[in-house]
Amino acid sequence: MASERQIVLGGIPIGGGAQVSVQSMTTTKTHDVEATLEQIGRLREAGADIVRVAVPGIPDADALPAIVAAAGLPIIADIHFNSSLALRALDTGVAGVRINPGNIGGPDKVEAVVRKAQKTGTPLRIGANSGSLPEHLRPMATADPAGALVAAALEEVELLERLEFGNFKISVKSSSVPVMIEAYRRLAAEVPYPLHLGVTEAGLPGAGTVKSAVGIGTLLAEGIGDTIRVSLTADPVEEIGPAMGILKALGLRQSGPNLIACPSCGRTNVEVHELAGEVDRRLAAYPQHFEVAVMGCAVNGPGEAGNADFGIAGGRDAGFIYAHGEVLRKVPQDVLVDELFRELDAWIARGMPRPERRPGMRVIGVVGS
Repeated sequence: MASERQIVLGGIPIGGGAQVSVQSMTTTKTHDVEATLEQIGRLREAGADIVRVAVPGIPDADALPAIVAAAGLPIIADIHFNSSLALRALDTGVAGVRINPGNIGGPDKVEAVVRKAQKTGTPLRIGANSGSLPEHLRPMATADPAGALVAAALEEVELLERLEFGNFKISVKSSSVPVMIEAYRRLAAEVPYPLHLGVTEAGLPGAGTVKSAVGIGTLLAEGIGDTIRVSLTADPVEEIGPAMGILKALGLRQSGPNLIACPSCGRTNVEVHELAGEVDRRLAAYPQHFEVAVMGCAVNGPGEAGNADFGIAGGRDAGFIYAHGEVLRKVPQDVLVDELFRELDAWIARGMPRPERRPGMRVIGVVGS
């Protein structure tokens, strides 16, 4: 079930039906303000909504005001083991603070952080990871790893509720996709608070993207989750594309173009991957939301892509350009992409009108010859 409660993090509503937000985390030393802001700038340009920065020491906390002032998007301070750093961070104007109540120094330390967060109106993120469960729950994790994660999170929730604090979101992340999915399902049935989704330590971009898409995508499709992070062993900017891709695939984001392309096969007379790659590179310059299809033959291509705004279907010497379910014209293969973008630019200049579709209307025409 979707979260009922909503918090506001740096002006961004989270939970309670708000748009799912994309988060990442810097890999720089936070006290290196110039390097950290450079990375934050690239994350912002890539489409990140929220960025978390590590605060392991006083120099990092002292750098937060300058980072917050110049970041251009909400900054979350990530604190572990030292409640005094959390208190210090809460005075810097950060949009949120991530703490683990289990390692921050005991209930009295948690209460001090919560009281300060109440005073500053700052949301907190709490939660558990499979690799950092409290000692008393580790035996449970052997038989029921998802249950151990949920139990750890609920202990933290109960502590914050006793302090009459509800301005928080929760995570129960695991490097195991099935465990992560089951833990979030159980937690969503227990609490009304916003949930932050992620497969922790997902790995290198290839496998890590697949794990994240399966785990995060499954839960979002069920209406579970309010913020997400694709945690990759890579430059954090590489996390944003897959995260946006998950949201776009589920219809939860409509930013920028959506490319549809066939996988290619022995029926095609063109190198579809090269054709699609060229179109994809050129589409990166467009902020508008629309669909473009790149197809290689007449068997499935045009029909399957009939709902795209524009598309091309390649052939041996010539290809077809089509728009809104109808063939526009046949053009030489060597100018097919250029002519596609000529039509696309003209359509955008006209205000992107979309004709009413007749029921069952599909692309017609023979291509691939």
